[in-house]
Amino acid sequence: MSEENSNIDAPSSFDRLNLDQRVYKAVCDLGFESPSKIQEQAIPVLLTGSDLIGQAQTGTGKTAAFALPLLSKLDVNLRAVQALILTPTRELAIQIAEACQSFAKYLEDFHILPIYGGASYDSQIRALNRGVQIVVGTPGRVMDLIRREKLNLSKLKTLVLDEADEMLNMGFIEDIEWIITQCPEKRQIALFSATMPDAIRKVATSYLHDPKEIRIASKTTTASTVRQRFWYVSGLHKIDAMVRLLEVEPYEAVLVFVKTKTDAEAVSLKLSARGFSAEALHGDIPQKIREKIVDKLKNGRLDILVATDVAARGLDVDRITHVVNYDIPYDVESYVHRIGRTGRAGRTGDAILFVSPRDRKMLRIIEQTTRQKIEPMLMPSNEDINRHRVNAFKRRIMDRLEEARDDLDDFRELVGELLSDETVDPVELCTVLARMANNDEPLVRDEDEEEPVQKELRDDRSERRNEPKEISDKAVPLKDFPDIEMCRYRLSVGHCDGVKPGQIVGAIANEGDIDSCYIGQIDIYGTFSTVDLPVVPDHVRAVLQKTRVCGRCLELREFTKDNPGKGGRARGKPFSAEKKTPGKRKLSSRSGDFEHTGRRRKSR
Repeated sequence: MSEENSNIDAPSSFDRLNLDQRVYKAVCDLGFESPSKIQEQAIPVLLTGSDLIGQAQTGTGKTAAFALPLLSKLDVNLRAVQALILTPTRELAIQIAEACQSFAKYLEDFHILPIYGGASYDSQIRALNRGVQIVVGTPGRVMDLIRREKLNLSKLKTLVLDEADEMLNMGFIEDIEWIITQCPEKRQIALFSATMPDAIRKVATSYLHDPKEIRIASKTTTASTVRQRFWYVSGLHKIDAMVRLLEVEPYEAVLVFVKTKTDAEAVSLKLSARGFSAEALHGDIPQKIREKIVDKLKNGRLDILVATDVAARGLDVDRITHVVNYDIPYDVESYVHRIGRTGRAGRTGDAILFVSPRDRKMLRIIEQTTRQKIEPMLMPSNEDINRHRVNAFKRRIMDRLEEARDDLDDFRELVGELLSDETVDPVELCTVLARMANNDEPLVRDEDEEEPVQKELRDDRSERRNEPKEISDKAVPLKDFPDIEMCRYRLSVGHCDGVKPGQIVGAIANEGDIDSCYIGQIDIYGTFSTVDLPVVPDHVRAVLQKTRVCGRCLELREFTKDNPGKGGRARGKPFSAEKKTPGKRKLSSRSGDFEHTGRRRKSR
């Protein structure tokens, strides 16, 4: 562990990192302008074939940091597993596979496969038999396929351990060590972790050869003069949310941050089409035009600037009262830099963050790292917008009345002539003139117009208030195995932790070694979830009680209606290897646990 870097100034462009030109072209197509700190430091190391330890917080762009060099070194003509990426969860495995697929847009005959518990063995084995170059998987299923001799690592060149500390928390550390021993002796290992506990450091010392160590330090102080709020909105609703925000927030100038230059152009065009004074600023804009745009923002001839992180570097405009994170930043340090563009020199400012369901984890990381609470904000209703429009229009009229009137003589004479006509009603005349002043556009929205539904990110207390009062303690029989006795269990993760059914299925299948066809109905509530399973043996229950999902132990226990917070003793006999269901289906045991030897139904 010979090299440690902690600070780098402005990142260089991707074209300086010696990526394969096909990979570099895909990166450009995606609109990314400049690498993050972890990408700029890790990519050159991984391209040389050296082992690497990368310590950086979640959300710093680690996926591209290892995916881009892996793809650049890949031999697409070889239909064998050349890279294995281990992740703690199936969701992360899928996310990494999708990212690699997008970066490999111009690599012909490229194949990547995500493998994880809870999914069909058959489809994964068929894909492996056809040949894939990269496998992304959770440790449990990877081990299983290696033992079945379906996953061949003899041609492996690189092993990536992503979120190693999270895999440690979930109890995968011994599995990881076993998998490393199945890899060729000459292979590259890249270990990424947000923290470096002793167990992870021990793995690095034991299995990595003279690794280069990169540590990304985050600047996490935010100004106390900036009010921070978030709005739960995503996808196509973002532009409507942006318009509603601009309708009701009293702003002078707004800086809107997006991830890519393509997004900057798209968002600025959409805002301009809706009547706002908006322009884009990104890395493809020449310096002279950039200077003109910034001058317009400073002089009040431009109100909204939609920019990427790179383009906004060094931007210092006192008029900026609001910073809107249209896209959540990759890391906490970027967030701090972004919102630092407002609230300067003792002035107050507002920072607003758009949060989609998949961004909830990053929101919590930002709050935890900056140690500041980001308050939720409510979506303005049509009534709120109309009230604001009417008040703003009144202010415009009153402001003009108070201005010097020397240049109004012609209009005063014209209005006098119109009012001298007894057929002209003064109120109707003023109404027509007001409509003309508003460019013949309606002043208010139709209050009956359908409004987008705003979901909420609640804290634990509000989640508890919204949990249903009555939850059945009766398990639902399995459709394929109606004779198997089922029991309803309680898990200590819920909506407030951001858990999804797939994560529960994956954890139970991987850690409890229970085939997904025996995992029944799953219901997720505010602070807990329920899952229907065959009566779980004590040794399996002990494992699942300690299994971690979304950073929390599952604490599996029997769900009881009278006291859902406490577990009781499991009813009936544990599900055993000798139990058989009617017909052709036979049940066997693997290490005393469950495995269906016949055809499996698809997981939930």
